[in-house]
Amino acid sequence: MVVLENSMKLVSWNVNGVRAAIKKDFLQSMASLDCDVLCLQETKAQDEQVIEALCELNGYHIFTNSAVKKGYSGTSIITRIQPINVTKDMGIEEHDQEGRVLCAEFSDLYLVTVYTPNSGNDLKRLSYRAQWDADFLSYIKKLEETKPVVICGDLNAAHRDIDLARPKPNYNKSAGYTQQEIDGIDNLVAAGYVDTFRYVHPEKVKYSWWSYRAGARERNVGWRIDYFLLSEKVIKWVKKSEILTEVIGSDHAPVSITLDIK
Repeated sequence: MVVLENSMKLVSWNVNGVRAAIKKDFLQSMASLDCDVLCLQETKAQDEQVIEALCELNGYHIFTNSAVKKGYSGTSIITRIQPINVTKDMGIEEHDQEGRVLCAEFSDLYLVTVYTPNSGNDLKRLSYRAQWDADFLSYIKKLEETKPVVICGDLNAAHRDIDLARPKPNYNKSAGYTQQEIDGIDNLVAAGYVDTFRYVHPEKVKYSWWSYRAGARERNVGWRIDYFLLSEKVIKWVKKSEILTEVIGSDHAPVSITLDIK
């Protein structure tokens, strides 16, 4: 049986290409994060390429889920703690082609990292996204029958006006802030999964993603689309929930939680 330490630091980061991140001081960032588990999204590499890119990491187990399409999507879990089991995807062929879900089972919890599909230019993929959200929730609820679940990753949606710099011009016009996408997060919350950042920081304005255009990060014209959500019944485990905007190397900032597992 794998036993977690009482205190556990988890970090989630959309790296926008793990091989590109390596060239932007990823290994130094990893050392500074000093986490027990790091979950990556948008690795943009095949499994063996992820392993090769991270070959200099010492003391971590590396698990990956790559897309069929090369150089696209992909998730990874990098962990000091050996999981009991690691599984890929949701078991739904329509959704399981892009390496978007990876689940590590530990003694006290399931940790699921997810890179939710973007609704795309002109919202062309919005209806698919809505089906994804419904199926992902069903997948999570099935896990919940066994033990608590931590969900982390790039959900490709802001939840409330406070979560993006310009809510009104984006509402129902831009991917990531349509009512359908908001409903998807609402449904996760209604099913008992707590947005840990809002739990710890109810009124704080902080973003996790910025466009590369027009100096958006420097001007802090951003969106909070990267999350840690936790089963409500163990929300008291959460001691910290942070957005690490000082860590650069991607258009996303890492997000983290520290758990005191009792």
